[in-house]
Amino acid sequence: MAQGFVKAQIKGDKVVVFLKPSCPYCVTAKDVLSQYNFRAGHLELIDISGRDDMASIQDYLQQITGARTVPRVFIGEECIGGGSDVSELHRSGKLEGMLQKIGALQ
Repeated sequence: MAQGFVKAQIKGDKVVVFLKPSCPYCVTAKDVLSQYNFRAGHLELIDISGRDDMASIQDYLQQITGARTVPRVFIGEECIGGGSDVSELHRSGKLEGMLQKIGALQ
């Protein structure tokens, strides 16, 4: 079930962030992404805290990304990492190009 949920969420040309609101790295990822002007429906923040299948989701994220921690940030179907990774891509100027490549920005 968790596998199907994750696959359905990351399908397509959008940015998906699996997060927990209390996590400082999740807040960092959200803050960085909030600086971009996304087209409607192209940024999805998914709070997995409190879900019955939270552990299963994190187990599956570990299988496909190599890490169980949140945030797990996907651009399209590619995981670009977590909060520190998003910050570094933003600082280096690479993040905007990645978002433009999938047509996520206005």
